[in-house]
Amino acid sequence: MTDLRPGAGGGLKVVAIADADSFVKWSASLLAAVPGIRPQLLLVRTPLTASAAQQRTALAGTGIRESDVARIAFRDAEAWLTRHEPDVVVLAGRGPFVRLMGRVIDALPQRPVTVSGLPGMAIPAQRGALDYRRHTDLLVVHSHREQRAFAELGRRIGVQIPMALATLPFARGRERMLAADRARVLAAGAAGVPGVAGVAVAERPQPAEAVAHRPPATDVVFAAQAMVPAERAEREKIAEMLIRAAEVDPTRRIVVKLRSRPGEAETHLERDSYPELLAGRMPSNLVVSYASMAEALSTAAGLVTVSSTAAIEAVAQGVPVIALDSYGVSKPLLNTVFVGSGLLGGGREVVGGRFRQPHPDWLRDNYFHPSKESTWWERVEELVALRRAGGLPARRVPAPRGRRLHEAWHRASVLGREDRSVSGAVALAIGVPATRLIAALRRGRTQGGGRTWADASTDYTLEPSPLRDSIRR
Repeated sequence: MTDLRPGAGGGLKVVAIADADSFVKWSASLLAAVPGIRPQLLLVRTPLTASAAQQRTALAGTGIRESDVARIAFRDAEAWLTRHEPDVVVLAGRGPFVRLMGRVIDALPQRPVTVSGLPGMAIPAQRGALDYRRHTDLLVVHSHREQRAFAELGRRIGVQIPMALATLPFARGRERMLAADRARVLAAGAAGVPGVAGVAVAERPQPAEAVAHRPPATDVVFAAQAMVPAERAEREKIAEMLIRAAEVDPTRRIVVKLRSRPGEAETHLERDSYPELLAGRMPSNLVVSYASMAEALSTAAGLVTVSSTAAIEAVAQGVPVIALDSYGVSKPLLNTVFVGSGLLGGGREVVGGRFRQPHPDWLRDNYFHPSKESTWWERVEELVALRRAGGLPARRVPAPRGRRLHEAWHRASVLGREDRSVSGAVALAIGVPATRLIAALRRGRTQGGGRTWADASTDYTLEPSPLRDSIRR
């Protein structure tokens, strides 16, 4: 294979194109781990595009500089890419965004290799996630389990796309618990002290000065999610659990970690936000944080979530976890990935601070495989060499079935107010009522979560998601 690494005769130009904050964080972290390249990040303006504050949080710790980020309108994307001529483009956004940017790639005079992926845990593998990305050259997955799930899903729906394994950027091991914290945690666990996780942590020597200056890890961090649980009553119960946890032990902070401030957007549409549910009822030690997850975990004695990828980030740092099973374990809750992990638990465990470390047998198949098995970048280099040699055909996005009107509807749906075209306005006026009707009919046919959404024996789904999560805001 031709050596394409910078400094070895190659010098690949790599650009990630993103909008929402979770995709900014994922793509920046993914590329920052590739040695020898200086990646660029292109943020295209949509209703989901990360704010400046979200961008700073997403880039924290990645090594990607603010000067490596450009913000542009969609109409300028083709000219920008033509001018910069990247060898590799990582399309980092929700499915419709990836398909829209794929059409821009199709128009370029010099076609780059296109890579796509999802910014967190992707179990169950969803039909839409694969279908929207089917025209990229490579799909990045982050676990052996995901690799099997997407391969089986592809066989079921007739989609063939090359896949490669990467280490989830937030699953890279980091030294987290210093000697003083380990001693405190182990002693507290042995004494049965409530509110502190008594977990076994492997000893590693740490510099004395680091121990002296490190703040104590006593917080309980709740990683809030926009989509799950979906029902207001269930979210109210979580709010009550957080209040109770704060009242039981006033010496510890209960931190509600949020992704977006009021007025900001995020990848998924949130209804019944926790600040709204907690308004006027928060004890002084129950706080809201918009810091990066890495910062929140730096003082965490435990993390609680329903199904957030933050659980993987916590495990990577040695922070014990409770994945809530109070509302069951099912695909619509996006928490079947935790079956067999040893991390599932209920509200009583959260209030009592009885957090868990994962079962070793679960780790390798779920995001903690050896780094040598993450060969996605080697695969990208092979694809670039093939394209340069004329041996990699373009995987073009086909024309939409409804031609220009359908294309205008798709563009306007993704761009929102950023699309000021008359065709887009007309397409939305016609298409929005029609798509709502179609969605209602589909939900009616898949009442109760749908056939594969309700099937716990597989790691993929065939029907549309039962979760309400429109890209139009």
